[in-house]
Amino acid sequence: MKRPFIALAAATITVAGVLCPLHAEKRQVKVRIIETSDVHGNFFPYDFINRQAGTGSLARVHSAVEKSRKEVGADNVILVDNGDILQGQPTAYYYNFIDTASRHVAAEMMDFMGYNLGTLGNHDIETGHEVYDRWIRTSGHPILGANIIDTKTGRPYVEPYKIIERNGLKIAFLGLITPGIPGWLPENLWEGLRFEEMVPSARKWINYLRTYEKPDVIVGVFHSGRDHTKTTGDVIENASVLVAKEVPGFDVVMMGHDHSKFLDFIKNDAGKTVLVGNPASNADLIFTVDIEAEIDDTGNVGDVVIKGDVSTVNNLPPSAEFMERFEPQRKAVEDFVGRNIGEFTAEMSTRDAYFGPSAFIDFIHELQLAISGAQISMAAPLTFDATIPAGEVTVSDMFNLYKYENMLYTMRLTGQEIKDYLEMSYDLWTQQMKSADDHLLNLRDASASDMSHTGFRHPSYNFDSAAGIIYTVDVTKPKGEKITIISLADGTPFDPQQDYTVAINSYRGNGGGNLLTEGAGIAKKDLKGRIIKSTDKDLRYYMMKHIEEQKTLTPRSLNQWKFVPETIVKPAAERDRQLLFNDR
Repeated sequence: MKRPFIALAAATITVAGVLCPLHAEKRQVKVRIIETSDVHGNFFPYDFINRQAGTGSLARVHSAVEKSRKEVGADNVILVDNGDILQGQPTAYYYNFIDTASRHVAAEMMDFMGYNLGTLGNHDIETGHEVYDRWIRTSGHPILGANIIDTKTGRPYVEPYKIIERNGLKIAFLGLITPGIPGWLPENLWEGLRFEEMVPSARKWINYLRTYEKPDVIVGVFHSGRDHTKTTGDVIENASVLVAKEVPGFDVVMMGHDHSKFLDFIKNDAGKTVLVGNPASNADLIFTVDIEAEIDDTGNVGDVVIKGDVSTVNNLPPSAEFMERFEPQRKAVEDFVGRNIGEFTAEMSTRDAYFGPSAFIDFIHELQLAISGAQISMAAPLTFDATIPAGEVTVSDMFNLYKYENMLYTMRLTGQEIKDYLEMSYDLWTQQMKSADDHLLNLRDASASDMSHTGFRHPSYNFDSAAGIIYTVDVTKPKGEKITIISLADGTPFDPQQDYTVAINSYRGNGGGNLLTEGAGIAKKDLKGRIIKSTDKDLRYYMMKHIEEQKTLTPRSLNQWKFVPETIVKPAAERDRQLLFNDR
């Protein structure tokens, strides 16, 4: 076997192998690896949330994979998924929590498509042990996660790596997950597990692979993005590029998690080059890696050439074979999302939520307060641009109303912590304005390459507002001086030193977005002790139950806060709304 040496060559990587005997017969071997990541339940070419034709989908990916199998031979294609497949579209939700008797549709589809391996993502963990353990157990391929440690045994909870050999070429796939999960998810969802930091875990396993497996090519399959400056608590959330750079030995790193298309060569600390790619999300794109090698008849591997491409599947028709095979599952989900659960007397849109109090967010606030019995509620627009029309409310609308499977916590916070929490939220959300000509919103530079925030410098799911208190946000002031809390909603004086009960989703309550830690100044280790109670099911479930019980609801803005001074806010808000949505 070879000792890898990587040199950059135009759009390829060449890995030089050992010298072959002069008279040994040589043959060319070609292997193609295809990665999907962050599919988020987008299995069919249909958006079950908005009830319209959709882009991407595993159905289209299947067409692309079958095309590759014809081009390079079925045995020469290796299909890989990089996590976050069990959450997103109602298709996943239905087989997570409604039809739990059938084999999970994600396992069935991945086996049908011929996936060779997968990894766990943070949103897979979010579904809870019962769901992801069932998926892992019934999948016909391994699910990898070398840094997911079983606390009872001290060993990986799932397989750490997979060796796949094709025509004499030995390829090792090492799976890792972002370690930020305890900072986002309630412990009951990952009970009995701990998550090692990616760089030390990668060092340990790359040494193991080199020593005991001696592969010709090593591929990292990492459910983690590329911006290593982004932290959750005291861990690095996105360490994929960091591993590629600081842990020599990888030839290819397949990324996920941050939903950002990427393809580049990274030079590691040993001076060798690593191909790094990310197919973004929702099965709109695939990351394709072509590996070509010379192998002689004694098994020695010569030069290995690696090429990569990130490409769309939206120019391909959905696989007719796939659609026919899974028509019963599609019909079951269609019936589920079409079920009527009540009626709204007015339209709600997240567009309104960025410019002041809105019926959309205040409806969530009112539900959270009703479900929890808390004094104050915190909530943000989890979908950048969603509208729920007046009239019949269906299950599908609930996925627009509330995107994630968060639990609802009731937590204990002081008045000062509530103010500091809001100071950070509105600092992420708004500019410090000097005149009416400035932007109200904290918008991204036009030249920025990361489009995942859809116009904002920070993700809108961290733009928390409050209900249960009356307050103003002075956008001319710096962070720390923006928020003035006047009273509780009932007129009772607000006391910075008093404890209040606060309804807050579990992502935020575990430290997600850092509003409780960096903003309110609560140590990560102390958050658990602030939780008074938690729902045992996801918040969307309770929202659906509440709407079914009430039957007819009138969404309304509570008007418990406002941006000031209004003379400069109003024209700036109109311009920013037009800029973001072409909508006045």
